Amino acid sequence: MATAMPAPSTIVGGTNNPVQATTNAPASAGLQLPPAPASTNAPRSSYSSVHVNGPYIAMTFDDGPSAALTPRLLDILKERHIHVTFFVLGQMVKAHPEILQREIAEGHEVGNHTWDHLPLTKVVSIEGGLDREIGNTSALIKQVTGNAPIFLRPPYGATNPRLSRAIEKQYGLKVILWSVDPFDWKDPGPQVVEQRILSGWKESGGVKPGAIILSHDIHKGTIEAMPATLDALLAKGYKFVTVSELLAMENKTPITAGTPLQPPTKSTN
Repeated sequence: MATAMPAPSTIVGGTNNPVQATTNAPASAGLQLPPAPASTNAPRSSYSSVHVNGPYIAMTFDDGPSAALTPRLLDILKERHIHVTFFVLGQMVKAHPEILQREIAEGHEVGNHTWDHLPLTKVVSIEGGLDREIGNTSALIKQVTGNAPIFLRPPYGATNPRLSRAIEKQYGLKVILWSVDPFDWKDPGPQVVEQRILSGWKESGGVKPGAIILSHDIHKGTIEAMPATLDALLAKGYKFVTVSELLAMENKTPITAGTPLQPPTKSTN
């Protein structure tokens, strides 16, 4: 969304979000928060990165589709045969369903980013709030594309393990966070966005195998940064996959630190 927003929280594994949902949400909220798991081996409540044995990364874009910018991004991705995951807002899909249809037609993945970009840790305490923000968005995505989404990215990363598990149980959506955040929503300029994605910035690390990269397809500077950013990552040997493809590659043993990536081989055709 183009309006100023509070800074997103960068969360590793969804366990250190400073904004915590009320654990005793009223029954009128319609969502039963499960008890905290007793075992440390409980299934992950969310994903910010994945252990993979290969140079695979997932590029993600939030807050669209934008009539002015998303088509240009799709052109950039198509030129490079790259598939990404778009986390879309219900209100934007309602305004531009044809762009969502193009995303799907060109092999990209679509996830739920709520309807109005409200923090779910607050919405959970409002009667019917999650149904409006999450349920309505999933329903519209299915109406437009023919398939319901399987992933949710909470606005601002505002969630916690209990809320994430409850959302998965009730709405069938796995919560996806991120490991690389260039803070592109602050419009720092294309070159800064590129450098922050490649090398990291503040509490956000740079790209490494299994990374989930956060960006937004509603900011001009982000779109302008993508050709050089994507080309640099391709030159380093990284391979782009969707979030679902990345999760399917999960290995409990991560790739050895310092293992060089193999640059892409040149086609002889």
